[in-house]
Amino acid sequence: ELSLAAFALLFSELVQYCQRRVGSVAELQERLAQLGHHVGLRALDALVARERPGRRETKVLGVLLFVKGPLWRALFGHDADKLEQANDDDRTFYVIEREPLVNTFVSVPRENSSLNCAAFAAGLLEAVLGASGFPARVSAHWHKGTTLMIKFDEAVIARDKSLEGR
Repeated sequence: ELSLAAFALLFSELVQYCQRRVGSVAELQERLAQLGHHVGLRALDALVARERPGRRETKVLGVLLFVKGPLWRALFGHDADKLEQANDDDRTFYVIEREPLVNTFVSVPRENSSLNCAAFAAGLLEAVLGASGFPARVSAHWHKGTTLMIKFDEAVIARDKSLEGR
């Protein structure tokens, strides 16, 4: 349990630290995603031990509901606002957060207006999914607030479909 003020200060300092070491917004978002990846790996171990001892998700929907609920709640204090699947692609899912905590306390200069600090959450989510056996690419986008687009590997969807047949 961490106070909101402590999180805000720590995350703001993290963004400033990264910003001083990169040359573009894309590099900054990549650096935040890398840091999120490290946090995600550590958070998953602790959360699985506490929430689901001895149980491992085997289906895509199960791991996505785990992400939307217990994972998001443990990291950000509430469930993610929405979980959706793309209409045209069975590999693509969206986690929608109207006002993500990682964007709340960071003031973005006008020249960096495309910066989305939710790249940190995207890296975190990519690490959690990969370590859970569901490799995917996760990216942060400005849409309906902030949307994390999850694109699972083909093998994950093929495995999920084969499990449905059982």
